[in-house]
Amino acid sequence: MRGMISEVFDSIQGEGLYMGEKQIFVRFYGCNLKCKFCDTKLNSFMEYEPDELFNEIMMYRDKYHSISFTGGEPLLQSHFLKEILELTHKNDHINYLETNGTLYHELKNVIDYIHIVAMDIKLPSSTGLDNFWESHRHFMEIASRREVFIKTIISRSTQADELRTALRLIREVAKGAILVLQPDSSEDKVYLHDKLETFRELARKERVTACVVEQMHKVIGVK
Repeated sequence: MRGMISEVFDSIQGEGLYMGEKQIFVRFYGCNLKCKFCDTKLNSFMEYEPDELFNEIMMYRDKYHSISFTGGEPLLQSHFLKEILELTHKNDHINYLETNGTLYHELKNVIDYIHIVAMDIKLPSSTGLDNFWESHRHFMEIASRREVFIKTIISRSTQADELRTALRLIREVAKGAILVLQPDSSEDKVYLHDKLETFRELARKERVTACVVEQMHKVIGVK
């Protein structure tokens, strides 16, 4: 079995609740979605067997919080992902999955080897895609067996009604999960500031804890 991996590197986590933590990043090639705000362009990959990838991960000797399996979308290669997760899990590493939150069948096959799930909710008005409410619901039900937090991109086009739907979903399925409102880094920060504050207040009224976290790795200029 071989997996398609775009890159392996170490850096700090730049998004979400673990922002600033040192991680080893394993970036999987390929994604099942094409969000209009996506800034991760993957044009090449190397093929690895699970043992080969594990050995490369182990070359990083510093003290790291966790291994971030990111993409692309790692769950597109769920069989290979399971193989490498089993190896890292067996060696007492914290497995951190970054995912678009749509491939719930695939998540079910690997959830036992994951410690933290950083799950996106894709709002149609932000992504330019159809809605994924049912997929997100099933995904969240499975992810809730582990530590999970939710991220969603907020842009000029984001609609409040869609955010309300997302908030109700979190409240019903993953009560207690924190929602990270992430401003679209390509848009005007001044305009988005007021919108983000309005949306955070909306979350409070819907009894969901929400915070605003920028993509800080872009702000400070690290990979």
